[in-house]
Amino acid sequence: MTKFDKSRLPSRYVTEGPSKAPHRSYMYAMGLSEEEIHQPLVGVATCWNEAAPCNIALSRQAQAVKMGVRAASGTPREFTTITVTDGIAMGHEGMRSSLASREAIADTVELTMRGHAYDALVGLAGCDKSLPGMMMAMVRLNTPSVFIYGGSILPGRAPQVEAIPEDFRSRDLTVQDMFEAVGRHQNGTMSDAALDMLERVACPSAGACGGQFTANTMACVSEAIGLALMNSSGMPAPYESRDQYGEASGRAVMHLIEQNIRARDVVTLKSLQNAARVVACTGGSTNAGLHLPAIAHEAGIDFFLDDVCEIFRDTPYFVDLKPGGTYVAKDLYDVGGIPVVMKELRRAGLIHEDCITASGRSIGEELDLIDREADGKVIYPIDAPITKTGGVVGLKGNLAPEGAIVKVAGIAPENQVFTGPARVFESEEDAFEAVQNRGYSEGDVIVIRNEGPAGGPGMREMLSTTAALSGQGMGKKVALITDGRFSGATRGFCVGHVGPESAYGGPIALLKDGDIITIDAIKGALTVDLSEDELAQRKAAWPGPRETMYASGAIWKFAQLVGATYKGAVTHPGADSERHVYMDI
Repeated sequence: MTKFDKSRLPSRYVTEGPSKAPHRSYMYAMGLSEEEIHQPLVGVATCWNEAAPCNIALSRQAQAVKMGVRAASGTPREFTTITVTDGIAMGHEGMRSSLASREAIADTVELTMRGHAYDALVGLAGCDKSLPGMMMAMVRLNTPSVFIYGGSILPGRAPQVEAIPEDFRSRDLTVQDMFEAVGRHQNGTMSDAALDMLERVACPSAGACGGQFTANTMACVSEAIGLALMNSSGMPAPYESRDQYGEASGRAVMHLIEQNIRARDVVTLKSLQNAARVVACTGGSTNAGLHLPAIAHEAGIDFFLDDVCEIFRDTPYFVDLKPGGTYVAKDLYDVGGIPVVMKELRRAGLIHEDCITASGRSIGEELDLIDREADGKVIYPIDAPITKTGGVVGLKGNLAPEGAIVKVAGIAPENQVFTGPARVFESEEDAFEAVQNRGYSEGDVIVIRNEGPAGGPGMREMLSTTAALSGQGMGKKVALITDGRFSGATRGFCVGHVGPESAYGGPIALLKDGDIITIDAIKGALTVDLSEDELAQRKAAWPGPRETMYASGAIWKFAQLVGATYKGAVTHPGADSERHVYMDI
């Protein structure tokens, strides 16, 4: 009846033998044939919704995946999960839902797969947290798995009218430009009419944010880590020719079932290191320092913020992408995409070539098939990089004993050391209000605390605040540190993930206005000019964590369960504690 032996596949529990007649009756009710019922059942999970352009094309793309599964003698079963889209959630209480949604995505995909005994997973995701959430589910279940990104948005272009500032007219636009335009508008250098025109053209299509923000960073990770087919993440979402990647991903997952190649065969310490290399050399989002440890956790691999940052430290930055650089995801795709980037890394001996990928071939075998070379404009040759170290740097010191992270892509080396007095705010709202009212001074280190995973709760991103600073022309004249996160679209000298967070009594909780803080991205240090005795005295006098208004519900639950930022802000014990593997039940 089928070339697949289902005697060791999970779906045998719902399709095989006389006792499963009631289950099969449900399947006949959905129009499945006898042959389809007795084939492997493949979950096709999407994060489709109407919340934002990132996810709007995913349902259509899933149909191409299902065609590929069927063509290779599988039976696809489509289901959806949630997303919280950061661009919509940004700058208000909604952002507290964002990181918690990563866990909810992984949990709901896991529960759907387990509940219906699916044999494999193809996951489609579009917005920031949905990418790591989907990959976490794959590794947690350890099923044969293929990831596919929904694709990036096309770049916007401003009308060529004098009302719009010339620098906005002369470049491709992304949503980052809109957040910065708000800052311009607030300080009186952009009119109501110009802002109105820009908001109508900045985001002209379906797809995730076009710069090397978190979605595209994690899309690049999906290829580098091996869960996605090579070059599948690059093509913009509106290109219906993306269907070829969907169809190929559906076929690929059937091959993985046949070969019994599972997600943890793909996601190994070496493949995580490959992924971190790609983040570093593309100037990717600091959020990768949160998501890579979380994916590793699902495989029982210790790969923490320190490990990610160690790779960042000795990886050249040679792909010129926004927000620190010039180009967007479509431009990277047009010059060959992540395969060409990884070829450059291989040239310098910085890639583990023996890692298996979703195609069943190794990274090295995949790269041998790529004949394109670095174009010298979007992708520089690795021996002539933009800078000799990665676009993201890890920091440690007496202000961040568990570490912190800063994106330096686009910041000249001479500007990567900053010393100034602390200007302390107890929340993002307080800081944003002060920025709007110019309640800070040039040279300040703006400190936003109580925004960590537990203390926020939810570890919000600070794009509204950082973009307002850039819009005011102050992005290089102040620095900012927080126990929260930054958007991948943030630029300027902005340090996130400071740990331990304020809610745990970390040193950031003990700062006062005027304390002298030094951020040194060259040496990888984040320090405050206070003695150990002074910090100890302040800790003894610390009143404890700030109360929040979240005393029930999903965000409260997240705050109770979430662990340390440097370990990925995860909410369960991970593979180290598991007593079974789903595929082997």
